[in-house]
Amino acid sequence: MDISIITVTWNSEKHIAEQIRSVISACSGISFEQIVVDNGSGDGTIEIIEKNFPSVKFIKNNHNAGFGIANNQAVKMALGEYVLFLNPDMRLTDGSLAIWLKWMGERPKVGISGCRLVTEDGGLNLEAMPRRFPLVWDQLLVILKIPHVFPSVLNHYLYRDKDFSKEQNVDSLRGSCMLVRHELIEKLGYAFDPRYYIWFEDVDLCREAKRLGFEVAYTPIVSATDAVGKSFKKRNVFWKQFQLIQSMLKYFWKWK
Repeated sequence: MDISIITVTWNSEKHIAEQIRSVISACSGISFEQIVVDNGSGDGTIEIIEKNFPSVKFIKNNHNAGFGIANNQAVKMALGEYVLFLNPDMRLTDGSLAIWLKWMGERPKVGISGCRLVTEDGGLNLEAMPRRFPLVWDQLLVILKIPHVFPSVLNHYLYRDKDFSKEQNVDSLRGSCMLVRHELIEKLGYAFDPRYYIWFEDVDLCREAKRLGFEVAYTPIVSATDAVGKSFKKRNVFWKQFQLIQSMLKYFWKWK
């Protein structure tokens, strides 16, 4: 099988049907499977998938297991040579995955790649672009909300010096739309370090890829529409801040 597309849902009823349809259209000409792991949704997400998409492989958790652990559940049953981790509020373009897989196949050193992520009006989504590996200093600025007052203070961390119309190797990619060679996952033993509940698991995976000798690359050869965490926005700000700090501490403890 060419590719396994893995999606973790949590109260995603407004977006999941459109996302699944976009996956089907994007996989024209290649063999694929889509695996959805639901993290205890309380809305109509489960019913929408079961009623309309019987071909989707479905795992239903009775609680929110977190992003990394839920993806790891799906990886255990994934058959594809490549695995695409795709958020429920993403939309792929017709035929794009065949193009992307061909690109990856021509670059065997690339273990992880990300594509051009755009907003719903078609503009480049700067918030979803690759980033440099985080430092303690820039993450402290994030926690203290300093960029809200001085937006340019994180320009280096956010790769504002990069031209994202060009293909290039990068430090880290966003887990919302991340294409990973299954060979890398097999060498690592998991997709995402289960110590992270939410946040930093995608950065961690990129560091692990480089540690194992793989490249992490960005390509604008295909685009995907990123609605940027519609489900996640339902969480209150204190919960998100707590999770951010907790994962940040785990990340720096592991790598520093």
